[in-house]
Amino acid sequence: MVDDAVISGLEVAVQASPDNHQLRLHLASLLLQAHRAADALTHATTVLAAQPAHLEALRLAAWSAEEVGDARATGYQQLHNALTGVQIPSGRPAQPSVSADAVDVPISAPLLAGAEPETPDASHLLESSMPRVTFADVAGMQEVKQRLERALLAPMRNPELTRLYGKSLRGGLLMYGPPGCGKTYIARAVAGELDARFLSVGLSEVLDMYIGQSERNLHAVFEEARRRAPCVLFLDEIDALGRKRSQMRGSGANVVNQLLAELDGATTSNDGVFVLAATNSPWDVDPALRRPGRLDRTVLVVPPDQEARRALLDLNLRHRPHAGVNTAALAAQTDGYSGADLAHVVDSAAELALEDSIRSGTPRPIEPQDFRRVLRDVKPSTGPWFDTARNVAQFANEGGTYDDLVAHMRARRLL
Repeated sequence: MVDDAVISGLEVAVQASPDNHQLRLHLASLLLQAHRAADALTHATTVLAAQPAHLEALRLAAWSAEEVGDARATGYQQLHNALTGVQIPSGRPAQPSVSADAVDVPISAPLLAGAEPETPDASHLLESSMPRVTFADVAGMQEVKQRLERALLAPMRNPELTRLYGKSLRGGLLMYGPPGCGKTYIARAVAGELDARFLSVGLSEVLDMYIGQSERNLHAVFEEARRRAPCVLFLDEIDALGRKRSQMRGSGANVVNQLLAELDGATTSNDGVFVLAATNSPWDVDPALRRPGRLDRTVLVVPPDQEARRALLDLNLRHRPHAGVNTAALAAQTDGYSGADLAHVVDSAAELALEDSIRSGTPRPIEPQDFRRVLRDVKPSTGPWFDTARNVAQFANEGGTYDDLVAHMRARRLL
């Protein structure tokens, strides 16, 4: 029987990271084992809405739909069979598979068999194949760059002076702001500036259904970063890994305790390891994580300024046919749009041009009227975040934690 606490913890994680399809399917598999087929079907169909040909989602949807008597079961089975040529077994199996395809956490055969879990290996998280980027590749965002330079880069580039003034080459910094504004890209640029290795960690690399395994995974991640120092360790969605313990049930708080111990270097030194964490919800992060010596510095990453918006539009248009598009004028019209919003705007304009080309049989470039049509429908996605942040800035700014957010919102007349 699946532990309800494990399911509850995964439900919290999925709520915090709704686009993590692997994690959502892992939860759906456990729900199916727990005879909650209707809930499993909801999660499986959510993934299928984004990825209609996802094989694991089709299998789980077929089993779940069949159990609850949903007429869609046959359709899911037929689509799966057409894609793979393999028949899905009829009916829900007694133990639905939880495979490495369903969740990014490496799951070994002994662990699935119930044996003692092996020590995880986190070396695969190093992005050795990713092109190295630096601040020169980040358009605009001068305030963020200056804050990172002062808090992190200058001390790391001058280790002798840093030690002379009694500072260690370690520490942590929390980046927060609306989703889609480039926090992950900036973290990679920090690693490029330091010529350091970049270790990126998300929920799926840490959370595990077996009690105690999540803590082992987290320890393995930090051990890998220490072996690879100098290293930038990037913890994405830190509000899910390090959520306030008062809001958590079951073993979830143990992950936070493990994270605190690793940040403190309880077993070994963290010299040469700089921890960058990112979150859209800093107010949900456990206060203990932001104490001195841990994630004690904070940087607000806001939607790109006009210079950055123009650069992002140019980047997204670079390999697409276009004519007469004035990206400077578009940048002026898209105030408040995140980087992800701008990519969506360009994609939508390309879809309109493609649709016309298919209809007429003659390819045409993306033109200004495509963007005019798109901007009537596509609005900035950052509005809801600032609506929530407004309450925090006004009523929960204890000790000046969110002074930079208050200043930004006042400058933009959002407060």
